[in-house]
Amino acid sequence: MIENLKPREATAIVNSLLGGVVPKIGVQHITVGRSDEVTAFIDALNDVKNGHSIVKFWIGDFGCGKSFMLHLLVTVALKQKFVVANADFTPDNRLYSNDGKAVVLYTAIMDNLAIQTKPEGGALPSLLEKWIEQIIQATAQENGIPMTEIRDDRHLPLIQDNIMKTINEFTDAGGFDFGLVVVKYYEGYIKGDEILRRNALRWLKGEYRTKTEARQDLGVREVINDINYYDMLKNFARLFVSMGYSGFMVNLDEAINLYKISTSVMREKNYEKILTIYNDCLQGKISNLFFNFAGTREFLENERRGLFSYQALKSRLETNKFEMAGRRDFAQPVIRLMPLDHTEIFVLLKKLLAVFNFNYKTELNVSDEDIHLFMEEMFNKPGANEFLTPREVIRDFLSILSLLRQNPNLDKKKLFGDIEIRDERPSEVSLDSIEEL
Repeated sequence: MIENLKPREATAIVNSLLGGVVPKIGVQHITVGRSDEVTAFIDALNDVKNGHSIVKFWIGDFGCGKSFMLHLLVTVALKQKFVVANADFTPDNRLYSNDGKAVVLYTAIMDNLAIQTKPEGGALPSLLEKWIEQIIQATAQENGIPMTEIRDDRHLPLIQDNIMKTINEFTDAGGFDFGLVVVKYYEGYIKGDEILRRNALRWLKGEYRTKTEARQDLGVREVINDINYYDMLKNFARLFVSMGYSGFMVNLDEAINLYKISTSVMREKNYEKILTIYNDCLQGKISNLFFNFAGTREFLENERRGLFSYQALKSRLETNKFEMAGRRDFAQPVIRLMPLDHTEIFVLLKKLLAVFNFNYKTELNVSDEDIHLFMEEMFNKPGANEFLTPREVIRDFLSILSLLRQNPNLDKKKLFGDIEIRDERPSEVSLDSIEEL
């Protein structure tokens, strides 16, 4: 039995891993072999709590656990009272664009905002309402108005003024429209006007595409776009800190999709945006913001189209030359995730068996010897050395457990022997043949 495991977490773990994806909740229960990385990350979180900003790059081969690591970081950060968000780079979003793809990334970040009471995302309304309640209480105290009366319409201008005043104190670019939209959200929140409240949320999440539509619905002059979305993220970081949160952490996974951008000019613009974020964080231009990027070694090291093709980034992200096996530097910007060894995988599979049994309220007849036999079959198959990843080991193990639960009389040894190793790595062979524009 795994301590403090909740039924909802167990179901998320089993269903997600069977589907080949990382669960949004419960990953701390199946974490193996990352204690040094987590310890260093907690130290970094403490720096961000104290007003610094940090950028980390989590680098490893396909299937080595980068996405798992990011979700583990979320679990840790939520306990440290951070607001966090996970988003994946895709062919349809990026950090820099001139056709709306950057604001699509911003929208994904805002959709996935999470706090400890909403770890699966969608926390923006809760955050806004918590902050508005703080403003309401402060306005009542400053003006000697009883809390039973402060929400009356006659006091609306006082609260509106206080919202604008407070936002103007911590925003830079776009603060006026940002404040106006929060005022509109407050009006919808107090008056029960769901359309107004929804329109304000749409604006804050970057879902308005034209200024005309935003002006008609909310009376504002600007919209969040490819140019100003980064300023809005910084505004939100300050807002969250003003509410009492430790900071704002943004996790960006699947960075290989930046590497895959076909035009060298656009790819370089995206790397330039990473450089801007890196410099802003490490030079102290912004506070309480933590960016994590996850990508493959090609994304980092390829000198033709990876981060190392951009000299200013290469000089900042090269590995500490004094680092070696057994002597890791986890304080540097790039953290390379080493593959789990066989002992760690065995411990992981034992944990997964415990989660599976808890989830289905069963007690499968699977011994330590069975797990060892399963691993021997997996790692001795043709192609295992080249293609086998922890993701495939986990999925095959859970798939066998699922069959055994429904068919207790199946021969385990035969099931293990039927395992086949497949190359599940995404194809990148055609990248070098793409014409550079």
